[in-house]
Amino acid sequence: MLPLIVIVTFFTLVGTSISSSSSSSLISTDFHALLSLKQGFDFSNPALSSWDTSNPSSVCDSWVGIKCLQGRVISINLSNMDLYGSVSPAISGLDKLVELSIDGNNFTGEIKIENMSSLQSLNISNNMFNGNLDWNYSSLANLETLDAYNNNFSSFLPVGIVSLEKLKYLDLGGNYFYGRIPESYGDLVMLEYLSLAGNDLHGRIPKSLGNLTNLKEIYLGYFNVFVGGIPKEFGKLENLVHMDISSCELDGPIPPELGNLKMLNTFFLHINLLSGPIPRELGNLTGLVNLDLSANALTGEIPFELINLQQLRLFNLFMNKLHGSIPDFIADYPDLKILGLWMNNFTGTIPEKLGQNGMLQEIDLSSNKLTGTIPKDLCASKQLRILILLKNFLFGSIPEDLGTCSSLIRVRLGQNYLNGSIPNGFIYMPELNLVELQNNYLSGTLSENGNISSKPAKLGQLNLSNNQLSGSLPFSLSNFTSLQILSLGGNQFSGPIPPSIGQLSQALKIDLSENFLSGEIPPEIGNCVHLTYLDLSQNNFSGSIPPRISDILILNYLNLSRNHLNETIPKAIGTMRSLTTADFSFNDLSGKLPESGQFAYFNATSFAGNPRLCGSLLNNPCNFTLITDPPGKSHGDFKLIFALGLLICSLVFAAAAIIKAKSFKKTGADSWKMTEFQKVDFTVADVLECVKDGNVIGRGGAGIVYHGKMPNGVEIAVKKLLGFGNNSHDHGFRAEIRTLGNIRHRNIVRLVAFCTNKETNLLVYEYMRNGSLGEALHGKKGGFLSWNLRYKIAMEAARGLCYLHHDCSPLIVHRDVKSNNILLNSNFEAHVADFGLAKFLVDGSASECMSAVAGSYGYIAPEYAYTLRVDEKSDVYSFGVVLLELITGRRPVGEFGDGVDIVQWSKRVTNCKREAVTHIVDPRLTTVPEDEAMHLFFIAMLCIQENSVERPTMREVIQMLSEFPRQSPEYQPSSSKVVLQKLKSFEKNPKIRKELLV
Repeated sequence: MLPLIVIVTFFTLVGTSISSSSSSSLISTDFHALLSLKQGFDFSNPALSSWDTSNPSSVCDSWVGIKCLQGRVISINLSNMDLYGSVSPAISGLDKLVELSIDGNNFTGEIKIENMSSLQSLNISNNMFNGNLDWNYSSLANLETLDAYNNNFSSFLPVGIVSLEKLKYLDLGGNYFYGRIPESYGDLVMLEYLSLAGNDLHGRIPKSLGNLTNLKEIYLGYFNVFVGGIPKEFGKLENLVHMDISSCELDGPIPPELGNLKMLNTFFLHINLLSGPIPRELGNLTGLVNLDLSANALTGEIPFELINLQQLRLFNLFMNKLHGSIPDFIADYPDLKILGLWMNNFTGTIPEKLGQNGMLQEIDLSSNKLTGTIPKDLCASKQLRILILLKNFLFGSIPEDLGTCSSLIRVRLGQNYLNGSIPNGFIYMPELNLVELQNNYLSGTLSENGNISSKPAKLGQLNLSNNQLSGSLPFSLSNFTSLQILSLGGNQFSGPIPPSIGQLSQALKIDLSENFLSGEIPPEIGNCVHLTYLDLSQNNFSGSIPPRISDILILNYLNLSRNHLNETIPKAIGTMRSLTTADFSFNDLSGKLPESGQFAYFNATSFAGNPRLCGSLLNNPCNFTLITDPPGKSHGDFKLIFALGLLICSLVFAAAAIIKAKSFKKTGADSWKMTEFQKVDFTVADVLECVKDGNVIGRGGAGIVYHGKMPNGVEIAVKKLLGFGNNSHDHGFRAEIRTLGNIRHRNIVRLVAFCTNKETNLLVYEYMRNGSLGEALHGKKGGFLSWNLRYKIAMEAARGLCYLHHDCSPLIVHRDVKSNNILLNSNFEAHVADFGLAKFLVDGSASECMSAVAGSYGYIAPEYAYTLRVDEKSDVYSFGVVLLELITGRRPVGEFGDGVDIVQWSKRVTNCKREAVTHIVDPRLTTVPEDEAMHLFFIAMLCIQENSVERPTMREVIQMLSEFPRQSPEYQPSSSKVVLQKLKSFEKNPKIRKELLV
């Protein structure tokens, strides 16, 4: 009989052998799952080279992002590794996985995570996954965290999630989920974090969410549209720390029950339609740090009970209908940093102690009815960055302490009754970006910069117009090396313009009109090569007009009227193609008037009051004769040459098209490469099958558009780009296409894929069933586009453009904004298309006969047509034309006579008065709210101003469009009274074009 120890040893060895074999088998299973995962990746990060597929045993030792326990993979962390491709379903073979983090990459296609009972944390956020999240959640029983934020999921919210009894963190925000929030979500009683913001959800917010008593953070707003207000049951969420239900059209009152949320730190309800008073019960939220109820329709006064909010740092109530005085206790908040109460009806004085807490950073009390003086301790903190008090009834002087407030960035004190002098050093502070003191009664002189070490290199706008400032202009103006707008008109400045003005190399607008300036205009002003607007009118300038003004190649507006200028108008100025407005009237000019360039189109009134000027335009022939060609000869020759040129271009285009068509058909699918920007279920061959004459649905400067239906039933639009292939004129085209493919916004047409070979480029877009706005508006069914629908389209298109201008880095200038480039899906939701392509049609020399001006006739901004200088303000002009199309139902050109476009026609018929908009409204519309039409016309007029500097940004356009709350599909006139009062203020002072909203 064997000894017991031998038997034990034998079975131990056998057991170890079996265990080792089993463990090796399990490691092999994990290895193959990871191998399938890697095979689905494209453009893999070099760090993944550590995933040695030839050595399974290295998985737990050296593979980046992998952690193991007892030989099994329990964690995968590939966050922010710039990975592309898809995620293989084989990942579900990792049955011991506890954590999976693949966020911050570029994964596309659908993803399915199932049969992973050990999984506790899943983060797939910030990718491009699409499809749905209808998984088998019962096989994920231990899941505590599910983060799918910022993807392209598009379906109803997944109901199966309710089976996750341990779920604490759920983020489905930033997707395209639609429908209602399921009532059953109220059963996720373990939830501590819930975000459904930034989707397409609608309906009522379920009362059952009030059952989530463990909830600490909730986010429901942004692009969602809810009805029925805030459920009073939310008052039961006693553990809530952060509530954000902003920008989702909530209406009704703020429930007083929310005063029960004693743990609340942040409370955001801004940009909704909430009405009624601010509940006094909010004074119970003694732990509140951030309170934002702005951009609603709240009424009444600020409740005294808010005195208890002693931890407030941010307090925003702007853009409401509140009245009464600003309570003194606000100045006593010890930690207050940001105070925004603008655009209400507050009266009385600004609390005298405001700023004494030593923490204030931003104050905006503008557009109220405040009186009294500016408190002297606003900058006691030495941290004050923004001070905006414009459009009130404030009087007295600007506190001297503001002259040493070196932290200031933006100061707007215009349109008050301030007097006294500007504090020494005030305009020279180093961080200042914007200073507006216009329309006051300020007097005294502008001092020189006494602090040589302090360079105001960041100041971009300085507006001191319409005051009583006097003395000479300081030489220190040259310190403003970043200045773009200098407005000093309507004062009493005297003496010469210092030659140092030529050092304002970044200036776009200089207005020194209506002063007592004298001497000669310094020729150094020609160094301001970026100027588009120069107004020196109504002064005492003498001498000749400096020819160097012609060095400013993009000058649009030049006003030298009502001075004592003499001699002739320089011929060089006569050749300036950029001038759209010029005024030389009431001077002592003499000699022959230039008749070249733009001067041939100016009105005679631009030269009135100069009796010694002569020329055919003035009906005052000069005393000497010129040898001229027979009348009409040069014009006829020009027309003949132009016609021949067009004919040659046409023949070249036709020949090229035939050659291209033949080569395109001969090229097989094998020579094509397709780059996908999201998961697609079709091939290059499927795309090429669509590119045939029978499928053409549009033609334009960028190319031909084809409609196609893929084998799986998905419809696409294929744009065949004309004029450049793969071998030449690339100019960064591929990099740009990849950038465009990664842009995701609900009001921008999504680029799905890019197909290319040696000869041709094809862009594959999502298909927009209702075609373009231009087709819908100007076709036979244009009358079916109701006013509400048109206003909605305007807002959505503006959002798309705003995203390109303000949220893309670097910003994207569209260059061809028009109604035909605004596409409508099956729900008539607007999507901006063809952005970013126009510059390649120019840079790529698509055709030698093609105009270098990118854009479409009738939409091109004046400065663009003459200078080819493009910025986002060119897009704003074009968008203004689109607004006129929506209002009138007319095309931009072709309906108003020769040489007249919709802009000129609209201005002529209405005389630029918004009340006359009824004369141009589309007669096919049965119901048009007059004040909404006036408001939209007003915005259009701002957008189409000739001087690009005066046009609003797209962000400001959206703000103005939002001033009419869309409370329901039917128009509600009560929502427009505040807006109309604001618009009237623009007409009282023609100098005030617009007030920028902060």
